[in-house]
Amino acid sequence: MSETSYYSRRSFLLGAAAVMVATKSAQAQTAPQMHVFKDPNCGCCMAWIEILEQDGFRITTEARTSGGLVQEKIKRGIPRNMASCHTADIEGYVVEGHVPAQDIRKLLAERPEGIGLAVPGMPFGSPGMGPEHQREAYEVHLILRDGSTRVFTRYDAAA
Repeated sequence: MSETSYYSRRSFLLGAAAVMVATKSAQAQTAPQMHVFKDPNCGCCMAWIEILEQDGFRITTEARTSGGLVQEKIKRGIPRNMASCHTADIEGYVVEGHVPAQDIRKLLAERPEGIGLAVPGMPFGSPGMGPEHQREAYEVHLILRDGSTRVFTRYDAAA
């Protein structure tokens, strides 16, 4: 191998590595940042968080007792019938429960008037709650400022 080929290949590899590092850094800076309030021992909350992280969300967590979680929900205006196991803040919105990543991204892109999204209860097959191929039907609700809700997305039961 000639000295010129060696340096050309080396320069190319160093340049490619620099581009990859810069791309990763830019993605990390533009990835949505979410702060999640959760029970420290809840496995399904951690499963949901891992799914969102794999989808590119940057997540921080804060442990709360059950009473502390209720207070976070009240503070954010989440109606009792929309409650679930964890509560998150993202870009001025609240996300309650096992909301799929694509719905959170749609919320952030469309910026509808409202408090945020909720998947009440813990429907089987929602993100973090078991295999999607066994999913039961559920709805993602947009919580409006007056406490009412409307369906944001419907997920049919798996066939």
